[in-house]
Amino acid sequence: MGGGRGEKPLDADETLHLRVDALRADETMQLRVPAPPEPPAPGGGRAERRRSTRAAGRADARAAGAVAGTLARLLGPLAPYARRLEPCTRRIAPYARRLKPVYPRPGRAGWRRWIPSWRQWIGAVLTSFGLLGAFLVTAYAMTDIPSNLNSYATQQDNVYFWSDGTPMARTGWVQRQAMPLKDIPEDVRWAVLAAENESFYSDPGISAKGITRAVFRTLGQGDTEGGSTITQQYVKNVYLTQNQTISRKFTEAMIALKLDNKMSKDEILEGYLNTSWFGRGSYGIQRAAQAYYGKDVGKLNASEAAMLASLLKGAGLYDPTLGKANHARAAERWSWILDRMVKIGKLSPQERAKYTKFPEPLKSNPLYNTGEQSDYLVELASQYAKKAGHLTDKQFDLGGYQIYTTFDRKRERTLTDAVTKARKEAGQRDPAVAKNGHYGAASVAPDGRILAVYGGPDHRKQGYNESNATTVPAGTAFLPFVYAAGLEHGVHKTRGGPATPVTPDSVYDGDDAVPVTTPEGPYWDRSGKKVAAHNDGGKSYGDITLREALAKSVNTPFMQLGMDAGLDKVRQTAEASGLLSSSMGPQVPALSLGNSTPSAIRMASGYATFAADGNHTEPYSVGRITRNGSPVALATPHPRRAVGATVAEQVTEALGDSFRTAHPDAAAGRSGVSGKAGGNDKDTASWYVGTADSVSTAIVVYRIDLAKSLEPLPLKGLAGTSASSVPYALWSAATGLG
Repeated sequence: MGGGRGEKPLDADETLHLRVDALRADETMQLRVPAPPEPPAPGGGRAERRRSTRAAGRADARAAGAVAGTLARLLGPLAPYARRLEPCTRRIAPYARRLKPVYPRPGRAGWRRWIPSWRQWIGAVLTSFGLLGAFLVTAYAMTDIPSNLNSYATQQDNVYFWSDGTPMARTGWVQRQAMPLKDIPEDVRWAVLAAENESFYSDPGISAKGITRAVFRTLGQGDTEGGSTITQQYVKNVYLTQNQTISRKFTEAMIALKLDNKMSKDEILEGYLNTSWFGRGSYGIQRAAQAYYGKDVGKLNASEAAMLASLLKGAGLYDPTLGKANHARAAERWSWILDRMVKIGKLSPQERAKYTKFPEPLKSNPLYNTGEQSDYLVELASQYAKKAGHLTDKQFDLGGYQIYTTFDRKRERTLTDAVTKARKEAGQRDPAVAKNGHYGAASVAPDGRILAVYGGPDHRKQGYNESNATTVPAGTAFLPFVYAAGLEHGVHKTRGGPATPVTPDSVYDGDDAVPVTTPEGPYWDRSGKKVAAHNDGGKSYGDITLREALAKSVNTPFMQLGMDAGLDKVRQTAEASGLLSSSMGPQVPALSLGNSTPSAIRMASGYATFAADGNHTEPYSVGRITRNGSPVALATPHPRRAVGATVAEQVTEALGDSFRTAHPDAAAGRSGVSGKAGGNDKDTASWYVGTADSVSTAIVVYRIDLAKSLEPLPLKGLAGTSASSVPYALWSAATGLG
């Protein structure tokens, strides 16, 4: 066995070979000789060494068990697959061993010894494709479509239109108006597809050729080239940045593939057409159509659509209004797009033959930013749109609304020019007085449409809207409402007795300083004094009919008429005709002489009630609202009876007398015109309100120092004289009589 007498002793842990005759020939048995124990540590006993050995063994076992358990958990799920692949592994193993490079290669001489064999080349190529495929599959699986669009993809502006449908103004940071695909003509769609991606409806959402070309250009020249599909461009517009990098291009392709599987082609095309940049500050085909041709996208023809489609290649290079070179490029691409539409069968040769002349766009974008007077119009329209459309501020600020206003562009220009001229002349006459001058003006149709307003010199400098302010008294311009109340409700000469009818021919005392009476006797104010009415200039007229008193603006009959009819009836009639309850003055005798403070819009609306045979329609500034082409429900006002038709006719006749009495020359040869001046004893406001061609217009001139308070100041000649009244001059200019 070894280790016997005369033999060399075995080393520790050395194997001993023992031949046993009973075994087969040449068969051996191995025995492991254990290593001798280590010498005991100083101071440690045998028991201590035993405990240390057992503890170390248990620690090693636990560590080994933990590792094994972890590996089992990680590799356990793969075991079934490994067993299935085992037959394939056995077949491939011999070939894999051949592919294993052996360098230098045996049987070769010189440099050939270091060149891989064809088998190795094929293996390397297949492995590369396999790894690339695995990478793309993994990348596709790990790429998610972002849940949030970027801010520029969702933000839109609100566009305001004149009553004739032409653009008036816009609000918002981004010029974009989304339109549903059904409202975009097919010629427009296919012009874009012919220019950008004619295979859009058949491709998988990406273009391998385009991506490859873009990658090579990015690596070689530091920029990227077109060739992206419309799906890729849409992804870039709404989910990614415009950074020209390889990583962005790769992410774009992955999202485009997923998006193509998730969304329909029509949905992708609609999104693309509504988010693409067309130049002139406009995003989306709808805003582009308005910016270049001043019309909605639904009214574009194939020729105009082809011009807009050419801008997608770069508006800075293809906007024909930016220079001769741009014009030449745009015309060439426009023609190419139309020819392309014919080639792909989306435009007939006969129709193509009609488009021989380049469709020149507008010189500038008509959708200008608001400013000066237009801001007052936008302010009124937006307030009404939110109220009538039941829109919150948040909803409205998200944009996308088309607000079709009632404002008449011609009337607005005429009114604005007239007031601007009056302001300038006042500044030249007396700069100190004119500095605090204000000119409120409004024109309202009988059906409630606000046709024109003058809100101030510049909304950016003065947000205070002079046409909608309720700060100055109506004065004697309020008399028609007292007259209507008397005619409508009659008068009471005794407390609690029946009403006595009143007609235009009813006679009242027109003398100055006539005491105001009640059924019980004189009316006393809180200071214990009898209240008396006064006429302008202290003039007395004697007995006078109510119709004549209104025509000559005699105050004393109407103060008494208000008391006889009842101040509550006067208030009721004024409010039913259109004045706001919040602007009504105290219910005292002075109510009949205009202590109320209506705005110019409301005064015009009140007089329009008489012109509408006694039917009042609340004034409104918006007739229709759409959002991205879809109608928004609008609570439009309806007419309601304010006073009887006969009463309205009688008031109108008296106002016609007033106009003819004060302005006989202007009234000559002109029928259907009525109007009345208004003022007060404190000379803090001067009015002219009247109707011409069924449109009622109210003009008020007053002074307020906005830096101090809203307390009216004396006019000091700002409104002119009775012979040359500034409010009447403005009114006649606005109505075409001046």
